[in-house]
Amino acid sequence: MISIIAAVHNQLPINKLFYDSLVKYTYHPFELIIIDNNSSDGSREFYKSVGATVIENKENYSYPFCQNQGIKIAKYDVFAFLNNDIIVPPLWDKRLLEIAELHGLEVFTPCGIEKTETAESTKKMWKKWNIIKNIISQFGRTEKTFKLMHSLMYGNWEKFSNGRYNNFKSTIIEGFVGNSVIMKRSAIAKIGLWDERLQAADFDLYLRTKKRNMEFGDILPIHTVLGVFHHHFIRITAKSKPVKFADAENIISLDQKWASEKEIYLKDIFY
Repeated sequence: MISIIAAVHNQLPINKLFYDSLVKYTYHPFELIIIDNNSSDGSREFYKSVGATVIENKENYSYPFCQNQGIKIAKYDVFAFLNNDIIVPPLWDKRLLEIAELHGLEVFTPCGIEKTETAESTKKMWKKWNIIKNIISQFGRTEKTFKLMHSLMYGNWEKFSNGRYNNFKSTIIEGFVGNSVIMKRSAIAKIGLWDERLQAADFDLYLRTKKRNMEFGDILPIHTVLGVFHHHFIRITAKSKPVKFADAENIISLDQKWASEKEIYLKDIFY
C-alpha cells in the first residue's frame, strides 16, 4: 500500500487527468492525500467527491511545506510525492517498487521528459514536447487539449510505456526527475523531512541523499528508473499565475544552503 501525496492550486482539467491515470494504472491499493492550496475552480470539491483525503489550506504554500503536511497524516510506509500535472503509466508503482527493492533504493524516481537514458534522447524528447505544447496550448488549456498533447506526444500511451519497460527493465541511473519522487518511510530517519526553506526541494533531497551516502554509506543517492516513464506537462500550468506563497519569506536559494558543496554532489547527475 502506498500514500500518494500531491499539492494543488486550481487547474481542474489537469487534476481530473491526473486522478484518472492514478485510478486506471496504479497497481497497489493507495490513499490519495491532496494538499489543496485554496483552489477556487472546483479542484478541492472534485478531490473530495472522489474520496481523497483533502488538507484545506487557506493560502498557497510552497511545495516542501505541503509534502510535509502530507507525511504527517500518511498511513503507509511508501510515499509517492507526485506533481498533479503528470500522467502515470501502467503498473508504475509495482514496477518502481520492484526495481527499488532489487537495487536497495529508499528514494527514487521514474524517468521522464526531463531525464532519460542519454543527453541526446532527453534533448530529442524535450524538442518534440515543446513543439506539441506550444502549438496545441494556443487552443486553450482544457481536458481535451491536454489529452491531445499527450496523444500526439506518445501515440498509444500503454504501448509506449510497456515498450520502455521492456527495453530498460531494471536499469537505473543516478539522478532524479522532480515531478515524481518515491520515498520509503525508512529514509526519513536518515535524511529527514523535506526542507521547507527550499522551493528547489527535489535538488536538496538529492543532495542530502548523496551527502549521506558519502559520509555514512547507509543510503543510496536518488536514482532514476529508466523503465518507468511518467509524462509531465512541464510548467504548462504556470500561466495560471498562482498567488504568492504564504511562506515565501522563509524560502532561501539552493546556493544559500549548499554553497560550494552543491557542485561536488551534483556533478554525478548531469550528462
